[in-house]
Amino acid sequence: MFQRIREDIAVIFERDPAARTTWEILTCYPGFHVLLIHRLLVSPCWRVGLRWLARWLSAIMRWMTGIEIHPGATIGRRVFIDHGMGVVIGETAEIGDDCTLYHGVTLGGTSWNKGKRHPTLGKGVVIGAGAKVLGPIFVGDGAKIGSNAVVVREVPAGATAVGIPARILSLEDSKKHKKQSEKIGFSAYAVSNDMNDPMVSALHHLVAHVAQTEERVASMLKALSKHGIDCETTENSGKEPIDSESLNKMLE
Repeated sequence: MFQRIREDIAVIFERDPAARTTWEILTCYPGFHVLLIHRLLVSPCWRVGLRWLARWLSAIMRWMTGIEIHPGATIGRRVFIDHGMGVVIGETAEIGDDCTLYHGVTLGGTSWNKGKRHPTLGKGVVIGAGAKVLGPIFVGDGAKIGSNAVVVREVPAGATAVGIPARILSLEDSKKHKKQSEKIGFSAYAVSNDMNDPMVSALHHLVAHVAQTEERVASMLKALSKHGIDCETTENSGKEPIDSESLNKMLE
């Protein structure tokens, strides 16, 4: 038991730069408090059949911390709930080791049927503030869920899910988009490459289209040049060229 408590304290120091002392964590971190009581009292009561007592203790902890964890939920080691207000974890939810949940996260169900109806998180999953992971789906090891995303399908290990409903943004896609953006000097991910912002998403698609168009035009000019046809670039019709730096600043 004491080993688990030491692990939880060490994890908070590792993942929260605002943590200063052990005493501060023991007295001021609701995520630490709710997990401690869940492991020591709530979950054991639920397993031995003291269901009402487990629910009552869970309700007390929700009142004290703003975090609701159903007594039947399974939670691994070194889990960190940062800030915690508004976090809801359903009865059949399973959270693997080394996961991090921020405030407003919901691990909820999509059915009134009994049985497995809440998500399962693998190891090292990070779920951003306000995200909703719904249904008996599996989120793979090391996956990341962007803030305010709504996830209703499985997320592969190591992937990032963003948006409503969430789409999977693979590492390969991120590199591809970044390369296309660099060609014209504009970054569609000025804030972050996994943010859920409609304007950034729209600009990202425009940047990809412009980069592909430029590649086609360059190929056409090269082919024409081989046949002795020199295509002079037309002058801009009185309009100023696009200022990529200004576009980037607009999204900061």
